[in-house]
Amino acid sequence: MDHDYYFYEPARGHGLPHDPFNAIIGPRPIGWISSRAADGVLNLAPYSFFNAFNYVPPIIGFSSQGRKDTLRNIEATGEFVWNLATRPLAEAMNLSCAPAPPEIDEFALAGLTPAQSSVIGTPRVAESPVAFECRATQIIPLQSASGAATGNWLVLGEVVGVHIARHLLKEGIYDTAGARPILRGGGPADYFEITPEQLFRMRRPDYPPDR
Repeated sequence: MDHDYYFYEPARGHGLPHDPFNAIIGPRPIGWISSRAADGVLNLAPYSFFNAFNYVPPIIGFSSQGRKDTLRNIEATGEFVWNLATRPLAEAMNLSCAPAPPEIDEFALAGLTPAQSSVIGTPRVAESPVAFECRATQIIPLQSASGAATGNWLVLGEVVGVHIARHLLKEGIYDTAGARPILRGGGPADYFEITPEQLFRMRRPDYPPDR
């Protein structure tokens, strides 16, 4: 065994003060998902297991750890909105992750404004500079390598409408750092912000590469 590396098998436990998995796969973009229940009650919740999965058509997805309100709402309506979580909205985003009962509207709880979407019926967060209107494409129960159910679900949705604040389009190019997006780190409370100082560029190489 290489003593320069700490090794563990997740099924046997990590043996550390805090599970490092989330910290290693990170920082991760935040799936700040708005949805609407069948009875019309709005829901807004952040998901740290979130990313993009397809380019054309654009498909994004998040993992629901258990059968939460967001998952049930999407099952009922077939739609949701992803809202970009930014540094100015960090505290509101954090308020929206409170374990509130289904009848509570997290827009109101977090002091946010629901804005009408253009294609679907679920509203977006008016204060967020970017939003993706989505129609659900697949809801997949996750399972272990042995085939056992994990009790978690991967929710995938096709982006059918995109809202971008005009000040973030610089000569038609989206300014990622200008939006000040926040990302989820490891530990119980760690987040990171993307800033222009962190930018570096690498062009995709040709093949065979120049020597």
